[in-house]
Amino acid sequence: MEMKNASAGTLESGDIMVQIAPREEAGLHIELTSSVAAQFGNQIKKVITETLEGLGIDKADVKAVDKGALDCTIRARVTAAAVRATGKDVWK
Repeated sequence: MEMKNASAGTLESGDIMVQIAPREEAGLHIELTSSVAAQFGNQIKKVITETLEGLGIDKADVKAVDKGALDCTIRARVTAAAVRATGKDVWK
């Protein structure tokens, strides 16, 4: 799948900034920055991974800066960044 750099979200409280970039190697590489990473880091990464795989993306570099986002917000931001990165409209 053709992909370009894209992002979605903000650095406001309760949100998450997600940046997606093409990756040469197979797999998803997720770099997470969050003040609650010790408690919720695995869950945040799981939501990011499941969302991308559900959209058919299995090769990408992802940087996420979390500011206390809920799972639904994480899914929305990852989906928006993925749509911008691939041009694939999932809302039709």
